[in-house]
Amino acid sequence: MKKIISLLLPLTFAFTFQSGSQEKSNFTAEDMWQMKRIGAPAVSPDGKLSLFTLTEYDLETGSSCTFIYMLDNESGEREQLSFTGRESAPFWCPKGERIGFISRRDERPGQVYIMDHGWGEARRITDLPVGAFAPSWFPDGKRIAFGANIHPAYNGDFELLGEIIKDQQEKKVTAKVTEDVMYRFWDRWLTGGFFPRLFSVEIESGEVTDLMPETENYFEMMGGVSYDISPDGNEIAVSMNSIPRPFEKLNYDIFLLKTDGSGEMRSITEDNPANDLDPVYSPDGNYILYGKQSIPHFYADQVNLVVFDRNSQTHSVITSHIDFSCEQWQWSDDAETIFFHTQFDAKKDIFSIPARGGDITRIFGNGNNNNLHVTGSNLIFTHDNLNMPAEIFKTDLSGNNLQQLTNVNSHILDKLEFGNIENVTYKGADNADIQMFIVYPPAFDPGKKYPLVLMIHGGPHSIFGDQWHYRWNAHLFAEPGYVVALPNFHGSTGFGQEFTESIHGSHADKPFRDIMKATDFMIERGYIDEDRMAATGGSYGGYMVSWIAGHTDRYACLINHAGVYNTHMQFATDYTWYRPHQYGGSPWENFDVLMESNPAMYAHNFSTPMLVIHGEKDYRVPVLHGLLVYGIYKRMDIESRLVYFPDENHWILSPHNSIFWYQEVHNWLGRYLDKR
Repeated sequence: MKKIISLLLPLTFAFTFQSGSQEKSNFTAEDMWQMKRIGAPAVSPDGKLSLFTLTEYDLETGSSCTFIYMLDNESGEREQLSFTGRESAPFWCPKGERIGFISRRDERPGQVYIMDHGWGEARRITDLPVGAFAPSWFPDGKRIAFGANIHPAYNGDFELLGEIIKDQQEKKVTAKVTEDVMYRFWDRWLTGGFFPRLFSVEIESGEVTDLMPETENYFEMMGGVSYDISPDGNEIAVSMNSIPRPFEKLNYDIFLLKTDGSGEMRSITEDNPANDLDPVYSPDGNYILYGKQSIPHFYADQVNLVVFDRNSQTHSVITSHIDFSCEQWQWSDDAETIFFHTQFDAKKDIFSIPARGGDITRIFGNGNNNNLHVTGSNLIFTHDNLNMPAEIFKTDLSGNNLQQLTNVNSHILDKLEFGNIENVTYKGADNADIQMFIVYPPAFDPGKKYPLVLMIHGGPHSIFGDQWHYRWNAHLFAEPGYVVALPNFHGSTGFGQEFTESIHGSHADKPFRDIMKATDFMIERGYIDEDRMAATGGSYGGYMVSWIAGHTDRYACLINHAGVYNTHMQFATDYTWYRPHQYGGSPWENFDVLMESNPAMYAHNFSTPMLVIHGEKDYRVPVLHGLLVYGIYKRMDIESRLVYFPDENHWILSPHNSIFWYQEVHNWLGRYLDKR
């Protein structure tokens, strides 16, 4: 593993939520859904204020409201600016005298609104039959850029676009027809013929210009778009897929788009066969900073930082000497330094590097940090950890003078009792060091014996990090009185490229051995009852749960959420191009290799009770995986239970369904782990 050249000493950073002698209560899923969720801060041009969203849930109705707040970056005082509960994506005009946002008022799709200084009544700027997203002000303050999904047949006529949408909604034929390789993604079908484009709208006249006429391709497939407007306003750098229909694969290039409506654009990264991401102009406009991957078929390939010189048209990779994957990069105001996030040892840290390359410095190295903004002499970002949902923080450019600016959930956290957390390392497959978090139940007594619950993360190229998780919250798993272990096995990210790539061709072998050794490690500590152990996981974690079911009976029960059961069926998933490379085989080539790591091949060994959970709208791991493993379990007369959500995707996102999900998980674990 390549070493960091220069590091600041990590900060001691711990949160306590004490309130005198107030009696603490147990943590429940209902408590979690009463917590408010902070969005990314948008910092004013002078750095004194931040806009952010706050989302609240109503547990009676299951609905949510999102409001915009103004935050004083010095005092931490905040003021509510919007009150309809339908706002998102706040942003500033270049001089700070106006703000903008997206709102879904009057039952309309999201439109662009602005408020003048004084923050009174908002004024709607767009009037479109489709929703706007990702708004950004042009440097002259006269126009706003935004994204929207259109049907190419509209040809610039938004009235016609409205008719196209109405015709599709009222169509009697429900068939979806395609000849594309990628025809659905995550939880939506792509066969309606709609594509995203960038637009601009003039503030005073409301005139909308299609900046990308003739373009029929995709930005970020989860629905956003990564772009930046040049300081002179004449150009937009945008990350967009460069592969045309039938979309056999995705390859994101950085395109430079003229903002005059001509649609003229060119790729500056066409020589790179892998993804190029998230362009950001330097303050003087002379450079574009972007991220570059090198392996086309590896979605978790390391992302290096590249500086593109607009004058010389040259590209300089400045992070090739470090074994980190960079995220969310920002220039300093003087363009001398670049700040960025990276996963590192199960955390997401903030680092800096000179813009011309050189040694990197860790600025802040605790928990999970995101949404970085560089403003003058300060950094503003969101921070969360295993004990705390996201809040907005500020530090200086050296990582000193840390200040928590928001504390929106203290009224709930102060009342809750969490168990302790331990960060350990043990020897896994091939004697490699494996990092693992242990989350203890409240009032843990090492002199007693406890059930063990293993949480196996998805991906597989991901982590269970020092972060707050709403869907797989470790404290909620521990609360009934269980010790919870979260190993970051081979294939996990944040431990170097070699470690991440080490499972290619066999997704089962090394992670399985790591998990078995994690179980052994926990038993050797003396407080685990090895007759009361469970393994749980979602997505790839569910794949590993099915693999465990076919290879050991040491666990009392298993929980398989949205898990891959038959790797053959993953060629019916939403995006299939990289799968032969990851699995080492396919249904048409090296089929024996594909089947060697296929949990479905080992059903004859099944004996451990399994809870199977799956959503109908899961196109990443199609629902038939869950129905198939459940059906096999039932035909084999092994204890099993199916929880099927007809209206959820790969994740369980609605409050009522999430609370029910935790109830089912706790009930299943309790059936086999609690003493009778």
